[in-house]
Amino acid sequence: MMAKQLETERLLLEPLSLKQLSSKYVGWLNDPEVNKYLETRGGYTIEKLRSFLEDQEKKGILFWAIYKKQDAKHIGNIKIDPIDESKNSGEYGILIGDKDEWGKGFAKEASWAAINFCFDELKLEQVTLGVVEDNEAAIELYKKMGFEVTEKIEDKGFYNGKMCNSIRMVLKNGKQ
Repeated sequence: MMAKQLETERLLLEPLSLKQLSSKYVGWLNDPEVNKYLETRGGYTIEKLRSFLEDQEKKGILFWAIYKKQDAKHIGNIKIDPIDESKNSGEYGILIGDKDEWGKGFAKEASWAAINFCFDELKLEQVTLGVVEDNEAAIELYKKMGFEVTEKIEDKGFYNGKMCNSIRMVLKNGKQ
């Protein structure tokens, strides 16, 4: 299943591809403030990013680059992967890598575009996610969007210099 272009009031989501290969994107992945709650922990080069993007393109998954319409600036990425057909469910993840664009509502706007696509066009029953418990801003956003906590996993991983718990959340189709 391939991602198709999605549009919101302020954003354009286009399928992630080699078009997004840039030193700016590498910079996001290597920025400790950007990646502190991500499984990706830096160490990226242009070549490593090229390999990652090529691999994602080959998989044909629901993975979008997030662009601001106003200035065509790539500010982050969003994906729904994997899709669990037995549970009719998709796993959500987002990165707003451009710190100048933090706190402006772009994550929520992009999230609704991707989630509504999953519910309306793919007819998924639910979207799930995992988030580091210390990432309070993300958890607050997800709760405002209607996600509900389903599980807390103790000592899930080492993030931001310490062992952290993970929170599993779900948004059911029709609950938003």
